[in-house]
Amino acid sequence: MKQRATFLLTGVLAITGTITPAQGNITPKAAVVARALEGRYHEAKTLQAIFLERYSDSRQGLQAESGTVYFSRPGRMRWEYEAPERKLFVSDGKTVWFYVPSDRTVTRAPIKESTDWRTPLALLTGKAKLAQLCESVDISADSPGARGNVVLSCRPRGEKSKSNGVQAENGIESPIAPLDEQFDQVLLEVNPETGELADVRILQPGGIELEYRFGNWQENLPLADSLFRFRAPAGVAIVDEPRQAHSSDP
Repeated sequence: MKQRATFLLTGVLAITGTITPAQGNITPKAAVVARALEGRYHEAKTLQAIFLERYSDSRQGLQAESGTVYFSRPGRMRWEYEAPERKLFVSDGKTVWFYVPSDRTVTRAPIKESTDWRTPLALLTGKAKLAQLCESVDISADSPGARGNVVLSCRPRGEKSKSNGVQAENGIESPIAPLDEQFDQVLLEVNPETGELADVRILQPGGIELEYRFGNWQENLPLADSLFRFRAPAGVAIVDEPRQAHSSDP
C-alpha cells in the first residue's frame, strides 16, 4: 500500500500549469496560492531537494526515510533514499524503476500504468494542471508546519471523473495513471509568498497517511542525463508491476 500511495504525490506537483478558479472547482483563495506555486516552478528545467518521508498505518506504526530527490524535464526524476536503508526510485519519462539493493530486486512499470504516488511529481517541471488531479481544491483548516505557510486541500479525481487526453508540454498525452477512490485527500503546504512547496500529505482510508517534507530546493542545476536512467545490476531480479496493483511496499 505504501508503494501505491506514493504515486499520487508525483502528480500533485503537476500544478505547474495555468490554474484558474473554474478549473477543478478551485476556490479563489486557493487559486492564489496555487498560482504562487506555479510561478515558483514553472520555468525550472531541473530541481533538487532533500526529503523526509513518513508513513503510518494501524499495523506498523510510524516509519521514516530520508534522502535526496531530483527532477528534470521532460517528466524525469530520481529519488535516492539514504536512511535508514538505501533505495532508488527512477523515472526516465517512460518507465519507472524501484530498486531495493538489500532485496536484490527491482520493480518496473510503464509510467502511464504506475500506481506509485511519486510518479506524477515528475511533472513538477512541466505544465500539467492541478485540476487534472483534483476534483476540488480549497484552503485547509489544518495547521501548517511552518509559520506563514498555507495548506491546500485536494480531493483527488476518481478514474471515471478524470479527464482524458491530457496534454503535456511536448504535445503528447500526460503520463499520469488514473487516480482512484483509494485516496481520500491530499494536503499541500505552500509558502504563499515564495510559492515553495514544503510538504505533501496523502490521506487514505483506514487511517493510512503518507507525508513528504521537502527542504533546500535548488533550481536549474546541471544534472547529468545518466541520473535518470536505470540499468539493473547483474544478478538482480526484475519484476513487472501488475497493472493497477495493490501491493505493499517492498
